[in-house]
Amino acid sequence: MKKGLERWKTLKSEVVFNHKWYTLRRDHVELPNGHQMDDYFVSVRPDVVLTFPITEDGNVLFVRQYKHAASDIFIELPGGVIDAHETDPQEAARRELLEETGYTSDDVELLLEVIDNPTKDTNKIYFFLMRNAREVAAQDLDESEHIEVLKVPLHEVEQMVLNGQVHVSGSVALCLLALRKLGL
Repeated sequence: MKKGLERWKTLKSEVVFNHKWYTLRRDHVELPNGHQMDDYFVSVRPDVVLTFPITEDGNVLFVRQYKHAASDIFIELPGGVIDAHETDPQEAARRELLEETGYTSDDVELLLEVIDNPTKDTNKIYFFLMRNAREVAAQDLDESEHIEVLKVPLHEVEQMVLNGQVHVSGSVALCLLALRKLGL
């Protein structure tokens, strides 16, 4: 008879690199079969929000920007890190949308909470559908950000995903999830 799955035991854990942008932890773990690994590295990352904002006139807001790790320019949905002082993912989603696009929404719905990379990362991603987004300000970008805002008719979003114009995993997942939620 097979035993059910069991969690690993953490015998020791230490932060081996700690910077404001990245923290790396090294765990010494014992597997259910008794095998031990003393070099299991984990990226300790903050939780993230991602938004699917639909404007009052039926367009979806995307952001286009350069991402250095992948050395390319990507079309994604607006979103970002939940800051350390923030306790409400919905408020973080509103803040990120406002900063990146200048838009806001009073009609915000959490669609799903997902885990991005459970093998190596600690963070969650909160997917939000934001209806009736309206422009209320100019973008408020960080020094390292240069973001182009794109307005895409709702009926074109699925094809953008299917033809690879949108190919960042979180944005792909949220687009398809939001379209399904909207009955499209």
